Amino acid sequence: MSVKTESVYTGEFLVSEGNNTISREQVPVAANLTMEPGTVVGKETATGEFKPLDPAASDGTENAAGILYAGKVTDASGGDGVIIARLAEVVDSLLIWPAGITDEQKTAAVDQLAGLDIILRSE
Repeated sequence: MSVKTESVYTGEFLVSEGNNTISREQVPVAANLTMEPGTVVGKETATGEFKPLDPAASDGTENAAGILYAGKVTDASGGDGVIIARLAEVVDSLLIWPAGITDEQKTAAVDQLAGLDIILRSE
């Protein structure tokens, strides 16, 4: 019998968030991306577009700026997406981090999220 693995669902990583939609923001997303819910994102300074966190970058995306709420696929023109931008508790094991992120880089990103009042919780 084959084993099927489900991906993270929209908002599944959330433990709690602020009333109504105060925790969420609609943001511009960079072109040609495929991201899953729970992807930790950074904001490119020059364009204001969001894309996956990249600790090795120097364009603004090296800083955690939120967590993608729903999966997003963009084409060459980019698009809009929704992020958890503030005031939330999230399940740390359901977040999607960049491949090869070091413990020090992850700790820095967790601190940056905490600065936005996004707190990681263990399951």
